[in-house]
Amino acid sequence: MTAVEEAVAAVRDPEIRVLTIADLGILRGVAEEGGRVTITITPTYTGCPAMDVIRRDVESAARRAGAAEVEVRTVLSPPWSTDWISETGRAKLAAAGTAPPPARTRPGAVALTLTMRCPRCGSADTEELSRFGSTACKSLWRCRSCREPFDSVKAH
Repeated sequence: MTAVEEAVAAVRDPEIRVLTIADLGILRGVAEEGGRVTITITPTYTGCPAMDVIRRDVESAARRAGAAEVEVRTVLSPPWSTDWISETGRAKLAAAGTAPPPARTRPGAVALTLTMRCPRCGSADTEELSRFGSTACKSLWRCRSCREPFDSVKAH
């Protein structure tokens, strides 16, 4: 991995600060040719308010790593899916107290979430308080066992 690729992959998501854009799976590629770098990203959903900040941070990281000319491209197809969150990213979410989305057992399967395991105590005795959490891509849950509220990344 080049210095530019490492720098870009390390950019943090502005809404879920424990994840990098590589952990989240929105970094699609980094192509370097001479002093020109083209970085391809995909938003978690169309109209994601964090994309302007991500574009700026990605460009800054690439320039700090030595890229003379930087182009950041947004690609919408195929659309991002929570399946793209890396195992490292899922572990980071859980460690930070946010329930990661359930992994799909096969491609194209629809995830049906009846309950979410509490990232603090592991109990499945939880309830969804609100479909809308601290960001548009999260919902708010509460554990009935340890009584703690927690965010959960919505599967899609």
